[in-house]
Amino acid sequence: MAALKPVESQSGSGLSRWQLAVAIGAPLLLGAGAVYLWNKRTVSKRSERKAPEGSSSPVPKEEGGRGENESEGLSLLDRAQSAKNKGNKFFKAGKFEQAIQCYTEAISLCPLNQKQDLSTFYQNRAAAFEQLVWSTLPSNCVDVTAVCILEGFQNQQSMLLADRVLKLLGKEKAKEKYKNREPLMPSPQFIKSYFNSFTDDIISQPLLKGENPDEDKDKEGEAADIRGTERSGYQKAKQYMEEENYDKIISECTKEIETKGKYVAEALLLRATFYLLIGNATAAQPDLDMVVSMKDANVKLRANALIKRGSMYMQQQQSQLSTQDFNMAADIDPQNADVYHHRGQLKILLDNVEEAVDDFDECIRLRPDSALAQAQKCFALLQWKQDLDKGLELISKAIEIDNKCDFAYETMGTIEVQRGNLAKAIEMFSKAINLAKSEMEMAHLYSLCDAAYAQTEVAKKYGLKPPTL
Repeated sequence: MAALKPVESQSGSGLSRWQLAVAIGAPLLLGAGAVYLWNKRTVSKRSERKAPEGSSSPVPKEEGGRGENESEGLSLLDRAQSAKNKGNKFFKAGKFEQAIQCYTEAISLCPLNQKQDLSTFYQNRAAAFEQLVWSTLPSNCVDVTAVCILEGFQNQQSMLLADRVLKLLGKEKAKEKYKNREPLMPSPQFIKSYFNSFTDDIISQPLLKGENPDEDKDKEGEAADIRGTERSGYQKAKQYMEEENYDKIISECTKEIETKGKYVAEALLLRATFYLLIGNATAAQPDLDMVVSMKDANVKLRANALIKRGSMYMQQQQSQLSTQDFNMAADIDPQNADVYHHRGQLKILLDNVEEAVDDFDECIRLRPDSALAQAQKCFALLQWKQDLDKGLELISKAIEIDNKCDFAYETMGTIEVQRGNLAKAIEMFSKAINLAKSEMEMAHLYSLCDAAYAQTEVAKKYGLKPPTL
């Protein structure tokens, strides 16, 4: 998007309803979408406004603003317009810091009842901020939010700027926080849900007969001589999976790999899976690459590795690599329902809804009992109808069951924003940030949290009341 230019003041009508919207995704799958949502009615398109040289807007006759009477208000507005015009000259000369100072002066002088002029001053200052280093200017977030609110969310250019600023700020914050975070194992409920999303995953299945030496016991239940036989690292890891002792799985898989045991391919895939679950994609990729390259490995293992690597690329917004992996998995294991299920998710994100439905149909054909595929097919075909009270009830129960589910906190934050409870929304987004599984997901959550905070600050400053749906 091209940088915004300083704009001409224009008088306008009062504020329309404003609200923040968030993208709702799924565990380990991040959806795409703008940070702001404006009225579903057609948004009027305005042509790009040029750098101003004109006069100020007239002052309405109603009382309000910083001045005590109309003449004083007009005088303040004239002074504000003069400061703005001075800022425009600095902007054109590339002296953005001086321009920011002038626009700040204009904002401080402008009567509060001149909302269109305030919007202009804020937009000009935001445009100047845009030319500087984004990550060092946290006030950008409040400025662009003020522009959107004061313009009644009717200016698409301002909306795009707000979306861009919030995403960039979120990315910078996530980069700093993510590199210092400790790996966090998800809850047992989350891990079970993750593995349940696969119907053709060998490593998620229970130990086969003969894989567990503890099965060899005499009729009285006493351990036979075989108990002295040392189990392999992979066998121990699978046993820990059944016991939900997930923290020990990566180390046991590492033992299997380092000793070049019988189950190296399985151990690589299982270790990579848990690296993904704790948000360490960097460690997971070499393991997945190795399994994919093992031509003599079980085709189900290779296909599963491709699906998980493709999903990882999908989270990293590398859609071409993701598509290649899903297509390769379909080529080597065409009867694998998981391939079509996960490739369908990618196609939804790429707005290829018709192709996504075809993939979900194929998944359902192969696995008629796949409720998740049925649900995602409906998601692709039907528009979601919001029921905030019911949604809040369901998400509250989800958090009771699993208090480490970042998706649940994000969704609750979404609902609270739509109900006008911005403080509660910020609390929920903050909890989700601490539980995020990837830097990209954390950046997304930071942008949502910053948007809610910025709207709170602007609402306080101008005496606005957050809307409810």
